[in-house]
Amino acid sequence: MPSAAALEHINDLASFVAASPSSFHASAEAARRLSAAGFTKLREHDAWTLATGKYFVIRDGAIIAWVQPESATATSGFHILGSHTDSPSFKLKPKPTTGAHGWLQVGVEVYGGPLLNSWLDRELILAGRLVLKDGTQVLARTAPMLRFPQLAIHLDRGVNDGLTLDKQVHMNPVWGIGNPAEADVLAVLAESAGVDASQIGGYDVVIADAQRGEVFGGNNEFFASGRLDNLSSVHASLVAMIEHAENAQGEHIALFAAFDHEEIGSESRSGACGPFLQDILERIGHGLGGSLEDRHRAYANSFCLSADAGHSVHPNYAGRHDPANHPLLGKGPLLKINANQRYATDGMGAALFANLCEHAQVPYQEFVSNNQMPCGSTIGPLTATRLGIRTVDVGIPLLSMHSARELCGVEDPLRLTKVAAAFFAA
Repeated sequence: MPSAAALEHINDLASFVAASPSSFHASAEAARRLSAAGFTKLREHDAWTLATGKYFVIRDGAIIAWVQPESATATSGFHILGSHTDSPSFKLKPKPTTGAHGWLQVGVEVYGGPLLNSWLDRELILAGRLVLKDGTQVLARTAPMLRFPQLAIHLDRGVNDGLTLDKQVHMNPVWGIGNPAEADVLAVLAESAGVDASQIGGYDVVIADAQRGEVFGGNNEFFASGRLDNLSSVHASLVAMIEHAENAQGEHIALFAAFDHEEIGSESRSGACGPFLQDILERIGHGLGGSLEDRHRAYANSFCLSADAGHSVHPNYAGRHDPANHPLLGKGPLLKINANQRYATDGMGAALFANLCEHAQVPYQEFVSNNQMPCGSTIGPLTATRLGIRTVDVGIPLLSMHSARELCGVEDPLRLTKVAAAFFAA
């Protein structure tokens, strides 16, 4: 049976995921928790006077928070814990109200690489950011209203021999009965946000699973939820950051960075390929009176833990995994390794992670891909490349990654949080 602490933590993770159906909601929920913990919100277009304290900045669906101790100097290193707020899904198109044959449907683009079949026959919501014509930004979140209905087996007798889904033809969810010319899905979104639909000038809205995360299994050892890739890492690093802020010591600066758009390559103003992290690091250094020389010395003294979910060995497809490295749910977080630097882990990073896990009294597992399987990547190599900061890739193991409902072990999110706390305090 999972420990009481792990069950309490997983329930809080379920609440965080439920509050975060889009990257914009995730950054807002992180900001809410940071504000409640006494962090000061800064705005990028204001002048900053940074004294000892704890701060955060939001840029669209991304958020960065840090604790600046009294002993920090311009050459103090940063302990950066990076993650990402977005998950594979579907994004609302322009002219989104569609339909045919008496049905109301929604036009969506595929966002990232979702397992399409996992989204069939589920109750779904629309959630994201509405931008009004006067520039005001509001968060919108509907009640359950959408469904991708699967074709009955009576009308496709070969479906169990192989389901093929056309992203344009088959992935248009229904949301009502009626005439599309007389309906407006944006009006439903506007009502959920308490605004006038005629004032919507733009939007960034995705589909999310409406079901809350649940603990299950013969011994309650499993946790199923949407968006564990990668809200499990965002939550772990956020909880660790708030805990660290209560008793920060030393001169290094602990920093929590949750980027957007990782699932589509991170190339945006709020993604890991963009300038957000570098902008914040430079402004912190400037506030400490640092020169360009000091900045490079600070980067050389820094370390980044890139936390993103990884793969558990699948019992029905064990041949798709490396034969010697079989990570399991509930056996600890992963140290992610790839010879071609799809993950940024090297020997120095591996040694650091081993020491952190030993200090936190947390078991860990190593992950490496089967040589015949292409390896995914994450923000780790991007951060290492952009800033030259040594980086190690880690995360909790999952089954059903990129499904509408992913699966992890109940104990692992708390273990990752303990390692994150040890990293911030190191």
